Amino acid sequence: MRAVVQRVRSAKVTVENQITGEIQQGLLIYVGVEKNDTEEDVNYMVEKIIHLRIFEDQDGKMNRSLMDEAGEILCISQFTLLGDCRKGRRPSFSEAKPPTEADALYCQFVEMCRDKGIHTQTGVFQAHMEVESVNDGPVTMLVDSKKQF
Repeated sequence: MRAVVQRVRSAKVTVENQITGEIQQGLLIYVGVEKNDTEEDVNYMVEKIIHLRIFEDQDGKMNRSLMDEAGEILCISQFTLLGDCRKGRRPSFSEAKPPTEADALYCQFVEMCRDKGIHTQTGVFQAHMEVESVNDGPVTMLVDSKKQF
């Protein structure tokens, strides 16, 4: 499982001119589900992301987590995070989990965040989405459950 995690002042996602998710201060998380991912990967990603110390403390150092800040999450499914661009000019998505299985793990990720008491909003799985955000910093992290980066 891979994620792009952005610290934001605000973010929202629109599908067919309808806002499906909107947050204030927190994290905009793009999540891609890999074909070999399991519930263990979901657990790792949720724990890692919500406890990442990427919010500033009173001294301006990144010492605080989303949990410390009582921040919100906007979670967007994005299989293109698994695109392999090493060969040719067209990305290969052969490492992405099939949609039905990916949706189940994506939903599990969202529910785990909510179970932790985090206000969590989403886009629509497999829909064409327009995402707007005000990146704070900017601070952007890459997280991979296989620890490839």
